[in-house]
Amino acid sequence: MAPYDGSVAEAHIIDGKALAAKFRRDIATRVEALKAQGRPVRLDALLVDDGDSAARQYADSQRRTCEKLGIEYRLHSLSMASGFDEIAGRVLLLNTKAECHAIMVHLPMPDGVDAYEVQRRIDPDKDVEGVNPANIGNVVYGRSSLAPCTALATLRMVKSTGINLAGARCVVVGAGDVVGKPIAVLLMREEATVISCNADTHGMQELARSADVLIAAAGVPELVRGDWVKPGAIVVDVGVNRVQQGDGSTTTVGDVAFDEVKTVAAHLSPVPGGVGPMTVAMLLRNVVAAAEGGVSDL
Repeated sequence: MAPYDGSVAEAHIIDGKALAAKFRRDIATRVEALKAQGRPVRLDALLVDDGDSAARQYADSQRRTCEKLGIEYRLHSLSMASGFDEIAGRVLLLNTKAECHAIMVHLPMPDGVDAYEVQRRIDPDKDVEGVNPANIGNVVYGRSSLAPCTALATLRMVKSTGINLAGARCVVVGAGDVVGKPIAVLLMREEATVISCNADTHGMQELARSADVLIAAAGVPELVRGDWVKPGAIVVDVGVNRVQQGDGSTTTVGDVAFDEVKTVAAHLSPVPGGVGPMTVAMLLRNVVAAAEGGVSDL
């Protein structure tokens, strides 16, 4: 990426929907190539609920997307009365099925069932959400690219700008297990210089302003203001926050004050329409990578 010369009045918007569509086309091509070899691709999802939950709506949307891409989607439904042994047992059974290439577990779990204990039982080679703790270790050592999907989506959005991350100063605001920590690891794999900030970090604003790449993943509405951003920086907003308006309605905003930052940054992702669509695409990219049985590029 060429050095920023300050001539752009507003940031280039990193369009997550358009980028996700590009990845879906590539995924469909890879699925067809596997089918031509007699190797159909299958994703098994486990859902524990008792009716029309948000998780079931997401599962239905997931099924439709898989069908469009030629991926077989099998949903395993269990009752909310299910205990840990039944839920974890289903995961362990799917681990043994060669025709099942990818496993994910919809959340939430019933009261008294530890989601972490369920997820850590997913075979790391089939763990397409990157939630088994063994997988983050595999990612660190370059033995797997089945990284957590939101972190992988964030990395792909940064790389879509054309930046050479080697040596770039990257500041991650937020150190959560789902995004903050994994994206820091992925950026380090690209030889970036990474600073991870948490709620106790002193001088966070100054650190953010020093960043060539700024990732906002704190879960705090509009935390990152215009004066937090170095002119010409790349800013990716991972936050999804529901905020009540003065009239009682609610709206979705990110962790970045979009209208302020768009006049400072060179590249900026929106909320919604940024990381969200890309996260779904990265999940399905992981499904294909798992079916291919190898490590694909980040």
